[in-house]
Order: sequence, then C-alpha cells, then structure tokens
Amino acid sequence: MSHSPQLRRAAAVAASAVTVLALTVPAAQAARPDPTLRSAAPHDLEIGSAVWGQNELIGYDRKNPTEFQTILGAEFGSLTPENDMKWAELHPEPGVYDFSGADAVVAFAKANGQEVRGHTLLWHSQNPEWVTEASKTWTCDEARDVLEDHVRTVVGRYAGEIYEWDVINEVMQDDWDAGGVRLRTEANPFLKACSDDPVGLIGDVFRWAHEADPDALLFMNDYNAEGINAKTDAYYALAQELLADGAPLQGFGAQSHLSLQYGFDDSMRANFERFADLGLKVAVTEADVRMPLGDDGEPTAEQIAAQADRYDRLLQACLDVSACTSFTVWGFDDGRSWVPGVFPEGYAAIMTEDFEKKPAYFALLDGLTDATPGTSPRTPPGLNEPGRTA
Repeated sequence: MSHSPQLRRAAAVAASAVTVLALTVPAAQAARPDPTLRSAAPHDLEIGSAVWGQNELIGYDRKNPTEFQTILGAEFGSLTPENDMKWAELHPEPGVYDFSGADAVVAFAKANGQEVRGHTLLWHSQNPEWVTEASKTWTCDEARDVLEDHVRTVVGRYAGEIYEWDVINEVMQDDWDAGGVRLRTEANPFLKACSDDPVGLIGDVFRWAHEADPDALLFMNDYNAEGINAKTDAYYALAQELLADGAPLQGFGAQSHLSLQYGFDDSMRANFERFADLGLKVAVTEADVRMPLGDDGEPTAEQIAAQADRYDRLLQACLDVSACTSFTVWGFDDGRSWVPGVFPEGYAAIMTEDFEKKPAYFALLDGLTDATPGTSPRTPPGLNEPGRTA
C-alpha cells in the first residue's frame, strides 16, 4: 500500500527528530542503570534486608565501600539489624550498653537514604548470661524495672531514626511445645517473672516504646505466622486484648522463614487482611526460603524454580494487602545466611555467596515492577510514584 507525500514527509521529520534527540541526550540519561528492588518498589512499600552491623558496617567508608555494602545500599530501602539490637549484643552487662553495631547500621542507613527496622525488645532467646541468671530469682517488679530501663534507653536513643520496631518477638509457643500454643511464660524470663499477668507486661512494653518514640510503628513478630493457624489465632486474640486495653500496638509481622520441605500456606493474604481489619499494619519481616541439598551441596533446577515461586508468593501476599508496609529478606546472600548454622539446609537467600542474582531475586524484581497503578490495591491509579530511589 502506498503512502501520500504528506505521510512520507511526516515520517521523515519524525525519524529526523528521533535521531537528533538521540544525539543530544546526555550519555548518563541514555544509559539508564539497571533497576533494583529498591527502585522498583511501590512508594509505600519498603524493601529491606537484615544486616549484622558489627560484622559488615563498622568502619564503613562511603567513598570506598565493599561490594557487599554497595549492593546493600543499592538494592534495599530498609535495614534490620540482624543481631546488633538483641539483648546479648546490645546490653551485655547490667547497666552496660554497647551501641557500636546498632549505631553502624543507623549511620549506614543515613548515608544511603534508608530506613531502619528495630529488632527486637522482648525475646526469650539471645539474652545475656546476666539476664538468664538474675531472672531465676526475679520478682515481677524487678523484671519490669530491668525491661523498662532497656526499652526506654534503646528506643529513646534511636527516636526518630527507626520507623518500625519488632517490640515483642516469638512470645507464643508452637503447637508442638509442651502446653501447645500459648504465651512463653516458661522460656521468656520476663514473662515468667510476671506470669500472673503476662499480657499486662506486654502492653506496658508497647507503652514504654511508644513513649520513647511516638513516631515509630510498633509490631509483634513471629515465625510460623504466615497463614491462619493456631499460633496466628492466638496472636489475633492477643492483639484484640491489647488494643481493647489501649496498648499502642500498631503492626503484625510474619517472619516467613520457609522451607521447600513444607507446603506454602495459601491463607497468608487472608491472615494479613484480618490483622489489617483490626487497624494494624502488616509486614513480611525475615523472609528466606531454605532447602535440603544433595551431597554436592547444590540445588536442583526444580528447587531453584520452586524457591523463586515461594519468594514471589510471599511478596504477592504483601502487595495484595495495602496495609503491608515492608518486605524484608533475612540477609540477601548465602555467604552470610544464618540457615546452614541452624538447619541441615541451605541456598536460602536471593543471591549466592558471590552475589550472583538467583531466579528468586528476579521473581521479586518482576513482582515489584508489576505492582503498578491499576493492577495493585496498594495505591489508586495516578498516585503511584515510578519508584523509590532514596
């Protein structure tokens, strides 16, 4: 089919304009950097990683970062201290605090325009020896005094610098524990000392944290808390009780440490929605997907594909609920993963120990990129920003 002279001239003019534009666009604009998880995320969702500041961020030089630090700053908009804010690291002796690792995380985040999730204020594990020993004879008042000092000191130090806190962590037993799902009034030294009213103590921990930093969002957090089950039913009831008593509980976090040995709980979205209906924010706080490996230590192609699918389904459960504020992986590379030291499994992170991006990484990147106006309930069309860069 022939075209009129007018159409041919118009096409020539358009082609010429494109050529001129291509020649005049600065090289920095013509060669755009590859997208990152951070840049692809919706503006109202923080994509985070855990990091052990004491090991990786002490002495950080912004002009000469390590490869790990470069990736950490580029890919993630939020950081969670993996160990630096746990009692054993932060409060090693009575009245003695070591903020060096936590300070390093906060300083790195500031330098790279990132947020920080605090982790954690009340937990039964990784407590210092002095707490373990002293708690054997604590009265409830003595336990409360120690806990209040810790909460007010730590949260107050970082007031305005931490946007979310895991205030209580793993305070519920599992259904396979003696006594079934209930508050850990035996394993948690503070709850044990105040076993006559553990919920009252928990409510006060939230109050102390809120008074120390009114702007931080305050979460409960646990593993095996993705879908609707006996443990999350117990957390749901606890949340209702705390809210009815006026405690400033503001969020529910599902750690999401998954294994390919078990199925994926398809009730995760419904679980998040019921907590959101209470007026709470929700979050995926510690995601990784481990797997048993063969004698060669390598995953199969099927395992690699299944892992990518699990990460994608975790992310979609978060994206599908507008109250989901953050999605955090528990470390991004296998070289620093906690998994092999605890489980006879591995290959749990989204990058290899050499920082090679796995299909799991690209599943997250694609999921974030697809969370655009009109296709995600996160924001109405026209209000979504193209991506967060700081």
